[in-house]
Amino acid sequence: MASLALALGGLAIGTGEFASMSILPVVAGDLHASLPDMGHMISAYALGVVVGAPLITIFLARMPRRAMLILLMTLYAAGNLLSAAAPGYGTLLLARFIAGIPHGAYFGVAALVAAAMATPDKRGQAVSRVLLGLTIANIFGVPLATWLSQGFGWRSTFLVVGVLGTITALMVRRYVPFIAAGDASPRRELGVFRRLQVWLTLLMVSVGFGGLFAVYTYVTPTLLEVTKVSPALVPVLLAMMGVGMTVGNLIGGWFADRSRLWTIFGALVWNVLALTAFYFTSSNLWAVALNLFAIGCGIAVAPAVQTRLMDVAGDAQTVTAALNHSAFNLANAAGAWCGGMAIAHGAGLQSTGPVGALLAVGGIVVLGVSVLLERRGGGNRLAPAAA
Repeated sequence: MASLALALGGLAIGTGEFASMSILPVVAGDLHASLPDMGHMISAYALGVVVGAPLITIFLARMPRRAMLILLMTLYAAGNLLSAAAPGYGTLLLARFIAGIPHGAYFGVAALVAAAMATPDKRGQAVSRVLLGLTIANIFGVPLATWLSQGFGWRSTFLVVGVLGTITALMVRRYVPFIAAGDASPRRELGVFRRLQVWLTLLMVSVGFGGLFAVYTYVTPTLLEVTKVSPALVPVLLAMMGVGMTVGNLIGGWFADRSRLWTIFGALVWNVLALTAFYFTSSNLWAVALNLFAIGCGIAVAPAVQTRLMDVAGDAQTVTAALNHSAFNLANAAGAWCGGMAIAHGAGLQSTGPVGALLAVGGIVVLGVSVLLERRGGGNRLAPAAA
């Protein structure tokens, strides 16, 4: 039940994060804003994650893990309820920023709790179970939220997410065991910023996985205007991407326990191919459905990156685990911005695929630099991962 409680938090956060992208056209229409302007709603949330993850984990380093998880989910629920009640564009941006603050810290702490309850050779799979809620959100949560926004308005989406966050906080209180912070301290956690491999891993994520978000941010208008599907089919196609994410996450956890870096490299190459294909498949219903599944599978990188950061973080585990999700949300912001720029300059909605592929290539370059420097330092992380 502890794993279920942690995964439910992932479901709430995943639904809120990814549904914000799928309902962009509805929000833009209601607030009389353009799609690129409403893309700032995504960036505001991502900025909240980037700012909140290190600050919370550093200054609350001594807080017991269960208490921190309850606090984080309560704040997340409040941010989404405020989003549902936001009267205008500016207030909505502020509410999304607040909702993003606990995101990275929650996943970071939850991953550490899950890893602590697993044997060393099963850490990748334990982390993947925490992230399972995040990927399942794209099968059920996001399609449901998209359907709700079409029938009852976009505010109903954030209301449901706020309720999910509240339920998660109650379940964590009931089922997650007490876990002390150990010898963690703000000074110890700040030591992570002196570790080059941590910075390179975070940079690789921020650049390399912006491509997924470049496509996802604008996938709903692409399906409506390029693929020309009916609005009723959009949730089904989004669920295809969610199925891919779930499959990729489970497979990625298994591979991460065998080789962290080969898993990351393989996921990046997969993303280059799948995102490039989006340009050619977006005009055909069946082709784009399969392509969205393939793009979703690229999330296989998540357990490998999370456990690699645990390997290179030394004694600054908490802040490093949270910074991983800051990096993913920098990727979110960068992908949304790059995709929006391509669309604004007339390249077409389907151009988000090649833009994303270029970002994935950038991630491969950063990964290569990281491995080269690590090997020169005497470490060989390309070998099968050990405990």
